[in-house]
Amino acid sequence: MTTQPEALRLADKMSSYNLCSGYAWHCHKAAAELRRLHESNIELLEVLKEILDGEGKSFRNIWEQARAAIAKAEGEQA
Repeated sequence: MTTQPEALRLADKMSSYNLCSGYAWHCHKAAAELRRLHESNIELLEVLKEILDGEGKSFRNIWEQARAAIAKAEGEQA
């Protein structure tokens, strides 16, 4: 059994027509933002884990990966 993250579960609910009748555009936009934020969170967590682990990569490589993940998270804000 797989457990779906709460942000994705809510995004799926918001995307359903029955929940958002009359407000479909706003619900779909909010659902897309929840999915984007969830993906960004995953990327940032992966970089943090690599920083803590630190094996197999140079500090410079991890630093560049972290900066790229932060820039992507900040640059895609609505």
